[in-house]
Amino acid sequence: MKRSILKIIAAFLAVLIITGNSIMAESNPGEKKAIRVLLVGGGASHDFDRWYKQEDVQTLQKGGLASVEYTDNPTTILPKLNDIDVLYLSNNQPIADKATREAIFAFADAGKGLVLAHPALWYNWADWPEYNLKLVGGGSKGHDKYGPFEVTITRKHPVTGGVPSSFQLDDELYYFKPDPAGTPIEVLATAKAESSDKVFPSVFIVKHPKAKIVGIALGHDAKSHTIGPYQTILRNAVEWAAGNK
Repeated sequence: MKRSILKIIAAFLAVLIITGNSIMAESNPGEKKAIRVLLVGGGASHDFDRWYKQEDVQTLQKGGLASVEYTDNPTTILPKLNDIDVLYLSNNQPIADKATREAIFAFADAGKGLVLAHPALWYNWADWPEYNLKLVGGGSKGHDKYGPFEVTITRKHPVTGGVPSSFQLDDELYYFKPDPAGTPIEVLATAKAESSDKVFPSVFIVKHPKAKIVGIALGHDAKSHTIGPYQTILRNAVEWAAGNK
């Protein structure tokens, strides 16, 4: 008799749990799912593990904004593209595989999101000019000596929302130059060195006909990755690229 009563109680509790879960799910119908991000790092002149794999992953996953997988192995990119919302490239090591290169372009042509950061905005690959021409809209072949400079927000946009109108940081000021023959860019923020009057794009949108692409020229080490303005720009960029802003 006791066993029968216990079974009835257990069944009743199970129903309550299932019903409660259903009610909770229905009460939060607009709850956002975490953005699926593949962050690709690796190469020279930067501590990719510390500042991209650790710091940027932590920044993006805070509050459940994104679910981030990091890789420094370009051969792992291709099989993951179908299962992500945003491809975040920070690498300056080669992506040599032709199929992977074609798949990245197909990813963009499918209207997906890309965030291209600091090392990935360089003219890294002479044998892959289409990357800079079509996905970056230009590139950098030089930068100031590491040191302080000011970043100024020049255009209101979801990517720059919540960012101060100007801020200081220590970084490598990239001499990013748009390619007149490439995909046009829309500059959202500029950088100016203290020792020069020259101004360069620092945060921008690449106006690809289908993809949502953000370029972020900042990001050498701790003095960019750990400050509020950079982290806000990065989170905004991933949200916008994913179509959530």
